[in-house]
Amino acid sequence: MPFFRLPSRPVAAGRHPCASIVGIVRQGFLWGFVLPFAWTGLSGCQPTAPAAPPAAKKPVEVEVRHPERRTLVEHEEFAGRLVAAEGVEIKARVSGELEKVLFKDGDDVVAGQPLFEIDARPYQAEHDRTDALVSQLEARVQKLSRQEARAKNLLSRQSISQEDYETAAFDLSEAESGLAAARAAHDIARLNLGFTRISSRISGRISRHLVDPGNLVQADHTPLAKIVSLDPIHAYFDVDERTVLRLQRLIQAGKLSSARDKEIVVDVKLADEDRSELQGRFNFVDNEVDASTGTLLARAEIANPDRMLTPGLFVRLRVPVGDPQPVLLIPEEALSSDQGERFVYLVNGENKVEYRRVKVGWREGGQRVIREGLSADDRVITNNLQRIRPRDEVQVRSPASADPAARPPEGANSSPPQPPSR
Repeated sequence: MPFFRLPSRPVAAGRHPCASIVGIVRQGFLWGFVLPFAWTGLSGCQPTAPAAPPAAKKPVEVEVRHPERRTLVEHEEFAGRLVAAEGVEIKARVSGELEKVLFKDGDDVVAGQPLFEIDARPYQAEHDRTDALVSQLEARVQKLSRQEARAKNLLSRQSISQEDYETAAFDLSEAESGLAAARAAHDIARLNLGFTRISSRISGRISRHLVDPGNLVQADHTPLAKIVSLDPIHAYFDVDERTVLRLQRLIQAGKLSSARDKEIVVDVKLADEDRSELQGRFNFVDNEVDASTGTLLARAEIANPDRMLTPGLFVRLRVPVGDPQPVLLIPEEALSSDQGERFVYLVNGENKVEYRRVKVGWREGGQRVIREGLSADDRVITNNLQRIRPRDEVQVRSPASADPAARPPEGANSSPPQPPSR
């Protein structure tokens, strides 16, 4: 069948015979463009099935704990560094060539132990010269002393003039002054000779030697080594202004003893320790706050008989504040932060999540002291904090299901936590 049929009616006068064919083609294109849209519109008018209601949200399973009641002493915790109680930089007191190093690098040394030797020959020669000069002047003083005694005897019998006696007396005085100067020079020479053998001034641990034998050292300038004492050892730490003011008010109220008046024992924890194994005592508090940092420098002394502690180590110090008091503690993981404020999620009587702001205190092991905001009867949520929101309904796990052994392995059917929102 042909695609289109030519019109059978005659063509109007003055009209081209192909004009009718063009019109038919145009009508075909128009219907081909309009019909699909019309069919779509008609199909859209058909009735649709109602949408299924959303599935009910399954309550999140959570674990809860009641705040623990305990009687504790409040503590303030500070970060500090260990510093040697004594430290000596070894320098030469005389110039010369270094001849010997008498210790092993890093050794423990005792006070008076020889450490270095400097070429002593020039100083030995000077010592001998001044010793001879002293002997010479001692003989001269002895001679002039006898002459002065004879002159005095002759003057009493008027056998010599007053002038002759005064000359003998002045010569003796001059010789005695020269002898005193010679003895002082001899003392300096003896000291310099002793300075060629350098000994330790304190007991402690010595560093490596900084100058090798054969090099020239300059008096009072060239450092040779450093010694630091290890027992006891000091821990220096800074106390911020707010804590300083708080402690001062407690002292004024009679609730706290000053470190200047009473020995205060502090707990010391090393960087690799979870609990404090060492103890020290306050022995210094600075007399002014550092204006550049806003902190007050303090110091604790720690016994170190086994020399395990080394200057420069990082430590944390727990300083007791006041007397024992009843407190509430919750696990550290139950706490969250909201714009600098700490808060917890609770489960109320309807098993719904409740938002509660709290004021926290010091840390006690893996728990945190709560100053305000909780009571011992509250049920504090300790897990799944990022999956819950205030007013959400939750399911509290039974003690059996809260056993870690009964929990599914990490990563099984888990989804990334979402940040909490209020």
